[in-house]
Amino acid sequence: MNEFHGCEIPANLFYDLDYVWVRPEQDGTLTIGVTDPAQAIAGRLQYARIKKLDVHVDTGRHVATLESSKWVGGVPSPCAGVIVARNEALLAKPHLINVDPYGDAWIARIKPDDEQHALDHVTTGAEAVVALEAWIQRYDVQCMRCSD
Repeated sequence: MNEFHGCEIPANLFYDLDYVWVRPEQDGTLTIGVTDPAQAIAGRLQYARIKKLDVHVDTGRHVATLESSKWVGGVPSPCAGVIVARNEALLAKPHLINVDPYGDAWIARIKPDDEQHALDHVTTGAEAVVALEAWIQRYDVQCMRCSD
């Protein structure tokens, strides 16, 4: 686990180099969530709306919308596909993202239309870590986690 300004950046995930992380699953689906620095900028999340199961989303279209007292934003999909799971716990407690953004607070899972090219628009490894550290510096982020 890499850490920069208190922000966790797992090198094994894929990133859109803005605020979304993506984890490929063994069954071919992709789990999507929000990064630690993004949750820190947003502040305590108060509302989450996640698209329903079996809804098709195009690349870049939102799988969810999150809202805090100072930020509202969509969570874009890294590829076209169908939503096959959503984190129902976030609907009742969206602030779980502020507590555990890479674990229990995943947002949705999608089944890509084209598994071979599903990760074409995201980056992983050292390249992603360096880019996210630059993002953290650019926005002067200091990560802190909320308690539950």
